[in-house]
Amino acid sequence: MRSMAAPMRSRRSAVPLRSVPAGPPDRSRVTRIPVEEIREDFRLAWVSRFLDDREIALQKQSRVFFQISGAGHEALLLGLGHELRPGYDWFFPYYRDRALMLSLGVTPEEILLEAVGSSSDPASGGRQMPCHWGYARLNVVTQSSATGSQCLPAVGCAEATRYISRRDLPGCRAHGDELTYVSLGDGATSEGEFWESLNTACTLHLPVLFVVADNGYAISVPTADQSPAAISELLGGFRGLQVHALDGCDYFEVRSRVPAIVSAVRAGVGPALVHARVTRPYSHSAADTQSKYRSREELEEESARDPLVVFEKAVVEAGVLRAEEMAALKEEARQIVQAAARAALAAPRPDPATVTHHVVALPSVPPGAEEADDGSGEVVALGEAIKRTLHEQMALDERIRVFGEDVADAREAVLANVEGKGGVFGTTFGLQRRFGIARCYNTPLAEANIVGRAVGQGIRGLRPVPEIQFFDYIWTAMQQIKTEAATVRWRSNGAFSCPMVLRVPIGGYLAGGAIWHSQSGESIFTHIPGLTVVMPSRAADAVGLLRTALQATDPVMFLEHKHLLRQPYTRDPFPSPGFQIPFGRGRVVLQGDDLTIVTWGALVEKSRQAAAVLQAELGATVAVIDLRSLLPWDRDLVAEQVAHTSRVLVAHEDILTSGFGAEVASWVSEHCFGDLDAPVTRLGATDTHVAYEPTLERAILPQVDDIVAAGRRVLEF
Repeated sequence: MRSMAAPMRSRRSAVPLRSVPAGPPDRSRVTRIPVEEIREDFRLAWVSRFLDDREIALQKQSRVFFQISGAGHEALLLGLGHELRPGYDWFFPYYRDRALMLSLGVTPEEILLEAVGSSSDPASGGRQMPCHWGYARLNVVTQSSATGSQCLPAVGCAEATRYISRRDLPGCRAHGDELTYVSLGDGATSEGEFWESLNTACTLHLPVLFVVADNGYAISVPTADQSPAAISELLGGFRGLQVHALDGCDYFEVRSRVPAIVSAVRAGVGPALVHARVTRPYSHSAADTQSKYRSREELEEESARDPLVVFEKAVVEAGVLRAEEMAALKEEARQIVQAAARAALAAPRPDPATVTHHVVALPSVPPGAEEADDGSGEVVALGEAIKRTLHEQMALDERIRVFGEDVADAREAVLANVEGKGGVFGTTFGLQRRFGIARCYNTPLAEANIVGRAVGQGIRGLRPVPEIQFFDYIWTAMQQIKTEAATVRWRSNGAFSCPMVLRVPIGGYLAGGAIWHSQSGESIFTHIPGLTVVMPSRAADAVGLLRTALQATDPVMFLEHKHLLRQPYTRDPFPSPGFQIPFGRGRVVLQGDDLTIVTWGALVEKSRQAAAVLQAELGATVAVIDLRSLLPWDRDLVAEQVAHTSRVLVAHEDILTSGFGAEVASWVSEHCFGDLDAPVTRLGATDTHVAYEPTLERAILPQVDDIVAAGRRVLEF
């Protein structure tokens, strides 16, 4: 018998369940827990609640600038905490996991340091909002605000656990029975990335513990408006997923049921999901007032299920502790929080001069590495150079894993009898056959899944190389690229990093690629701090930049122009092993005295051809610069050439409006104005999408004649 029963009510009701008496209390479920654990968890539960209260008070005084509550989740999280291992397991929490953080060893002062924005805050140094956890010493991974986006990195982390635990890899550690914890609210289960994460966790039987804390609302939207049934009911078709529904307001139910759930995950049974009904006694956040959309009767009904009330009642009725002892523990918790608040308010604030620290850490390249090539290698085109470099680097570093849609050769069962796929452009051909399915493998057709899993693997110290099959379909991965990968180092104040080389075929000039296979759009990604963006236009550059990218500790977007992969003019001798190209260093393709064309990608060759026409027609010599690296880009080289020629044309394949050429042109106008004898001119595609019919495509994308005409205008100004 249980002292408090919680029968499930129809999900069409937005009102949380009410506990009703269910006969005499079962004293044994309380007494089987050591009294010191009960005492400590009751104290921590009130520490968590008083932290909420203190932040709310400080926010009203403008000494805390935002507040989001963990109230109502305490019993669930403290019960879970007994089965989880800080610094051993890995954690991808969400903002209501305050009590779990306390259980894992985060101090009240550390929590309040983040709330007041102190430079001493170990989670972010004042960069993140309150309750955005991140503690490297505990394996609590730095948290973003996007709901549900942590699920895919958590799955990638669990993948890394399995991979690392079977190998001796430098800088990587894992335990055979560790698990990855990821939590979210019931509202966040509406996000597609949650479902993608379940798909992979179940397919690969990964040790992931999903915890869905269901407090009945996503801000003001009741769960009945979010889904047709409880999440624990909706998951019935996921084979291999152990689903458990429990009363998260009942500390003793959590303590009795969670050990077996966690033990099964540790034993390798596969992922588990806990759907826990909890309460939300406070509004969603300081910016919300829940009385605007919840009735007084509903809030009063829910208050009877407050986990702190239920906890104390069960303990006192079982005779384990007296009401006076519980009151003393509560007062002790209050004093702990008061002391923590005093310390946090006295802590130093961040120095504004540090805001640009930890945005990105560019890899160091040995001096002279770009010249370290004897030119004796076999001559190869751009695509073959990429493939060979992947083979070369995977042989040198077992941390590198290549994955994406169609990147593997074939199913293991048929591999010996077929040629193999190796990517739609052949750039990953033979990787699976040589290095095995653990290091080159296919993923679901889901771009967020591909990138999100890479984020989790990179945080664990691997060197993932995910591939987006076509740039045109990258947009579903945008949250994982921009919100997760690119912000890891900055939002954690340097405590975490996310190495990843995101390979993306890009661009047009395909004669039939149309709107869905011919887009450029690199400027969108050069607008993301924390990301590095490179686009080689010939074989040697691809090798040098890819070798450097695979040494980076932050995400690199490696853009591979589809039209250039097999063009004969991209061919170079495959560079010697010591050859590398630093990020942010351009290349002078042609020397000239009268005009500088700044370009990259497919327009490098077209600009070279246009330069020859301009010399033949006008007698003008034209310098052509291939930036190669767009974020960062080589301002010094551009400035040097502008000073020499005094005329600049910036040419790119992407549409003209807001293309990356606008950044280059603006910088030149601002910083090189005194050297200019003519306006800085830009050339790009028409402000349309790319058409299918070849005549239309030629009219849309810049051609050699267009570059010649633009160059002539600048020269004749």
